[in-house]
Amino acid sequence: MIEALDFRNAMSLLTTAVSVITTKGDSGMHGFTASAVCSVSDSPPTLLVCMNRASRSHVHFVGNKTLCVNVLGAHHEQISNAFASKLSSEERFAQAAWHTLVTGAPVLDDALVSFDCEIEQIQEVGTHSVFMCRVIAIKQSEQEESLVYFNRAYHQLAQVDIV
Repeated sequence: MIEALDFRNAMSLLTTAVSVITTKGDSGMHGFTASAVCSVSDSPPTLLVCMNRASRSHVHFVGNKTLCVNVLGAHHEQISNAFASKLSSEERFAQAAWHTLVTGAPVLDDALVSFDCEIEQIQEVGTHSVFMCRVIAIKQSEQEESLVYFNRAYHQLAQVDIV
């Protein structure tokens, strides 16, 4: 039997992109910081997003059935921390500029890349909901540096040209 702490310690060594996941609906705008995001298929374009069911905004994502995965650039550590904190939704969204694409979910103006999605399926696994998300629109920036999380700390990842 693998202990939860042992699993979390091992997973801390898996380098992941840092994203802010957002939604908007009748109950307002909501969002959270996530590292549990991955590609499922390119045909149709589909992402998998995991969210703790105990999160205060979980009910809003389930109800809205839309979300935007905003992949953070190297300069977004403050945004990541805000969306992982106990700040109110209003205080979180006041940290940056936002717009929308197709679904109405907030898109971070200067995100590395944003995936505007409709949630097509929800599977409950342990403490989390796994959202299967059909990508409806994509906005990509010109940035070349990403914010990643490794060994419980932020790091910046940039393209290096070898001459």
